[in-house]
Amino acid sequence: PCKSGLGISVAALSLAGKERMEGFTPEVALSLTAPTENFMCPLSANTYKIDFSAFKIRSMDEGAEQVLFEIRKDPADFADGEEEDDDPAARTIKYHFGPDFLKFHTIGTTLEFTVGPEPVHNFRMIERHYFKDRIMKSYDFTLPFCIPSSVNTWEVIYTLPELTAEMEAELIASPWETKSDSFYFVNNVLVMHNKA
Repeated sequence: PCKSGLGISVAALSLAGKERMEGFTPEVALSLTAPTENFMCPLSANTYKIDFSAFKIRSMDEGAEQVLFEIRKDPADFADGEEEDDDPAARTIKYHFGPDFLKFHTIGTTLEFTVGPEPVHNFRMIERHYFKDRIMKSYDFTLPFCIPSSVNTWEVIYTLPELTAEMEAELIASPWETKSDSFYFVNNVLVMHNKA
């Protein structure tokens, strides 16, 4: 991939299939300056059979604690077959929290997931959050180990970026210009990529 002084350009990530997945390291994820146009790995890269079953976002600001978003997979959705690799809906989520969200300073998330029969070492989540193709904030978390065939809960705390009045007004005026890439690695190998 071609690097610029600000990181890796999205255009440089137009590799196909296996090349895309093998060349996409945590260092590449952390150097992105804009959201990816494509998914950086197919669904079949998830050889550890990691399956997200529930997700919750909440405010953790003192006096303003509240659940902002919560979703739980319907047990009927746990199918034996593989999902279609070309279906972006399988790994894309849209939320709209409204302008009050910008007043929060600390957000907590709870992610519930299962893993298949293999142990998962160094499960790393790198999230890149963008507004109008510019990076707003990056987060990098690692869960050292997941037991095979287990149900896990991952609690993560986010400190939100401080915004100028101008930036806050711009975010409110264009809420759908906010995007994110969530990259999941096991031992530094990309196994999942979701978008919001």
